Amino acid sequence: MKNEDEWRQKLSENEYRILREKGTERAFTGEYWDHWDAGQYLCKGCGETLFESETKFDAGCGWPSFYAPAQEGNIGENRDTSHGMIRTEVVCSNCGGHLGHVFPDGPAPTGQRYCINSASISYQGALKKDSE
Repeated sequence: MKNEDEWRQKLSENEYRILREKGTERAFTGEYWDHWDAGQYLCKGCGETLFESETKFDAGCGWPSFYAPAQEGNIGENRDTSHGMIRTEVVCSNCGGHLGHVFPDGPAPTGQRYCINSASISYQGALKKDSE
């Protein structure tokens, strides 16, 4: 695990604010809210695979939204009572970085909406097969 000085060196000011200080970005401003290429979304802090493009959907909320994590166990959940609300925070299970929140109003098959800050993830495009 990194200490706070190491995190500050690795991350931009905005990424640090979101991943390490539980901040958020304004709706419709993040890099991936309207990004639809095939691939994976990784934790910006440690590179853990968090979400697959196949589970991404347009929730109309202005943040990248997914109905399921890439793998069970890659996402942790914490009760969040900040801002006068009760929500479920989602974090990277590997490095503890704040990703966003999950809500029970997503599409089938899970009914979940993982509402994620673009600044907390990076995109890795799908690998092309040799025949392409």
